[in-house]
Amino acid sequence: MGSLSLEMDFEQLPMTPRSLAMTPRSLARRRLFPNVDNKKPKVAQPGAGPRKNLQLEVMEPGLKNDGPSLDNILVNYLDTLTQRVNYHLGYPVNICYDHYATLAPLLQFHLNNCGDPFLQNTVDFHSKDFEVAVLNWFAELWEIEKDQYWGYVTNGGTEGNLHGILLGRELLPEGILYASKDSHYSVFKAARMYRMDSETINTSVNGQMDYSDLRAKLLQNKDRPAIINVTIGTTFKGAIDDVDVILETLKDCGYSQDKFYIHCDAALCGLMTPFINNMISFKKPIGSVTISGHKFLGCPMPCGVQITRKSYINNLSTNVEYIASVDATISGSRNGLTPIFLWYSLSAKGQIGLQKDIKRCLDNAKYLKDRLQQAGISVMLNELSIIVVLERPRDHEFVRRWQLSCVKDMAHVIVMPGITREMLDNFISELVQQRKQWYQNGKAEAPCVGEDIGAENCACSYHKIDYICP
Repeated sequence: MGSLSLEMDFEQLPMTPRSLAMTPRSLARRRLFPNVDNKKPKVAQPGAGPRKNLQLEVMEPGLKNDGPSLDNILVNYLDTLTQRVNYHLGYPVNICYDHYATLAPLLQFHLNNCGDPFLQNTVDFHSKDFEVAVLNWFAELWEIEKDQYWGYVTNGGTEGNLHGILLGRELLPEGILYASKDSHYSVFKAARMYRMDSETINTSVNGQMDYSDLRAKLLQNKDRPAIINVTIGTTFKGAIDDVDVILETLKDCGYSQDKFYIHCDAALCGLMTPFINNMISFKKPIGSVTISGHKFLGCPMPCGVQITRKSYINNLSTNVEYIASVDATISGSRNGLTPIFLWYSLSAKGQIGLQKDIKRCLDNAKYLKDRLQQAGISVMLNELSIIVVLERPRDHEFVRRWQLSCVKDMAHVIVMPGITREMLDNFISELVQQRKQWYQNGKAEAPCVGEDIGAENCACSYHKIDYICP
């Protein structure tokens, strides 16, 4: 079979002084929309608000249309997103990467990694070589030998949770699913989809699983196996459930290793904790681990990685003659582009680059927490976390402007690799100024969030006095 050329549709642009000064995003803009005025987009003004939903209609070809062209619509959309990058603080997505321009030529091919990543397809348009390289990298990170694991690149953390919990259910059909109330919502979705009995475990004020409540509920159901979802970085507070404490609790409650299955949901922190401690390791009796690839590492498309023990996967594997492969995945057809993006990112950064990202994010999270605390704002930061939880801003427009996630009286900022000190300073400055208006320069009181983030982290008048004057 002849080699595939990537050059015809994506010719290199002549390198002029102007193009050398352009960013990868602006170069991509010129390649994609050569017939549109590609002047540098206006910088967002300090008062620029969140983008409005576009009121679009599908424009049938051949019909008269007096509106803007397709290219102009897309260029305006691209410019808006580019401006809003500096106000993306509330959700775990790393939008700091430039390799999309390098990998853009691959978009001219349909790449489908259908079926088992370790078995060849009957067609050549797949990226399983890249996928296996990525899986091998994570297998080494999480301390399991290449011949002992099975895994695949998923469409995101939710699919990884659905797969890991399904494995537990197939291995232990009578098992009960245990998950903390701060677990990702997809864990409880899995329980509903698979019609599993489940127990919701209480959490401490920092979001970590309450191990005494876990113990009590394990003892109540001692006649049935346990399938436990362990969260390595809870969605809102960034708390880390302690795998070792959970394993010790299972042992104390009389559960042998053939009577429990542990799935680790490490969507955000699965790339961080191995460089800090060995909490995630298949040397321990865990069953599966999943991460989201678009979160800490970064990818233009949602994606993830799921790793389990090879001895477990036969419980899900089905021989599919049509694709000449075995399939044990949730989705069947899978995006063949995402493994290449993950492979490229891991190769370009390496472990040293990731360690630098981790240290910078942890330092910036502490910086944000300290600055907010100094400003008299209620704030909490868990150990080894990049999620800074603070009192919920009173103004919905402020929340939308900074794209914050809010629960009850709390909001949070997730300090991802693309978040700079300048962005944090702008956020802090604006928040402090807005609070003066919301609380009339101290005449009105800020909400008490002691029950949500702990009395020691609450800056309301009651707790402030309580902790200043013991």
